[in-house]
Amino acid sequence: MTLFTETVAAGNGMTLSKQPRDTLAIPRWLYLATGGATIGASALLASFVTDRAFIRYLHSWSFPGPTIDDWRTPIVWIGRGLGIVVLGLAVYLGVTGPQLPTASFTILVTFVVVRAGLPMLTYLGGNLWPVLNPWRGIVSLLPTGYRTYPEELARWPAVGGLLLLVWIEVVFPVSTIPSTLSIVILGYSVVTIAGAVLVGPNAWFGNADPLSVLFRFFGAVAPVKRRDGKLTVKLPGSDLTDSDLITDTSDVAFVIALIWELTYSGFITTQTGAATIEALASLSNIGVGAVQIRAILIYTLLFVSGYVVFFAAYWYAGVLSRRRTGTYITAKRIAFRFAPSLLAIAAGYHLAHYTGLAVSLSPALGMAIVSPLSPPANPLTLSPPGWFEGLSIAYVLVGHLLAIWAAHATAYELFSSRLVAIRSQYPFIIVMIGYTVISLWILSLPGATPPYLP
Repeated sequence: MTLFTETVAAGNGMTLSKQPRDTLAIPRWLYLATGGATIGASALLASFVTDRAFIRYLHSWSFPGPTIDDWRTPIVWIGRGLGIVVLGLAVYLGVTGPQLPTASFTILVTFVVVRAGLPMLTYLGGNLWPVLNPWRGIVSLLPTGYRTYPEELARWPAVGGLLLLVWIEVVFPVSTIPSTLSIVILGYSVVTIAGAVLVGPNAWFGNADPLSVLFRFFGAVAPVKRRDGKLTVKLPGSDLTDSDLITDTSDVAFVIALIWELTYSGFITTQTGAATIEALASLSNIGVGAVQIRAILIYTLLFVSGYVVFFAAYWYAGVLSRRRTGTYITAKRIAFRFAPSLLAIAAGYHLAHYTGLAVSLSPALGMAIVSPLSPPANPLTLSPPGWFEGLSIAYVLVGHLLAIWAAHATAYELFSSRLVAIRSQYPFIIVMIGYTVISLWILSLPGATPPYLP
């Protein structure tokens, strides 16, 4: 139980465990340089693959699976019915159930299943969220479509919703106090149901709901797809070259948000991040209450400013790519086409940050599911072995390698000249190397509890 308490207390982001990490056996600069060089070398090797027919074959290859359309309707109703039951229990038990995090059905389902497990299942095996979405199940029973969704909003409501959820997760004790989490879930439910009733479920869940957009984008990384009523197996990341995946600036903003929120939550749960917050919050001699308020403002400022930097770096890479190639294609169009490759990076980050958490709390989750009304007072948790840290590093690198290949394939679809296709990737590769080094640096830091949070 101690392990989970420390993990949760390490930051409401629930991304990196507070358990101490082993000291690096090599200098940190060499460790980071090796990670960056790995990405650079992989990009160099990918540039030698210039056969368009071969690249197209890899991304179009598929293995047809069983037909599922005949079973789709009952599966959807069963899945959404199950989702509604779980949602109801999460709200109810968050208030009336045990307030110990390890024994709380609400906290375990929210963070182990929805925050960790379902995204993993999505980018590794396919998107099941449309089948499990409880809010869509509720809305399907209500009259909808009183207003038309404004097309100019695109996915900006989902971007704002995702950033707001992460901010709430960091600043408020939603991962340690079940009743607080229950209130947040109830509020999210009210907004989601009201929005879907107002503009219709297809428009709301396709554009404004952050969870639905998140699972749809992560599903693009998965090797299992639904095509023409059948389950189809493809190579991982094959759909990251699709031109219709990212069609608006808001889509790019959402993808960058997926990367940044994991980077940010990881940073503030390290000793370096905690020391940074303490230093900024203690610049003047003021009372404890004022320090806490100032600290929350600092958390918010770091969150917003870091996101702006990440977004600006990627967008400027699109501008540089156009300058280097001299192409007639706009910088915006180039940024749209290369953005899907970042989803592989986001998946690698998520897997690295949440695998240990999912393994640690899987026994407690099982106990809470079997007996949600009266879970054991001292649930069993596991302590992942030390080699899990090596897996985390591997997940980050594999995600970046897949992103490099997806960007390479995209360039050969976008540009007719081989030389232009290769040169167009350089600015994006630099950005990816920067993301890699930052992520590996965070993974190398010892964990800590973010200071001043309630």
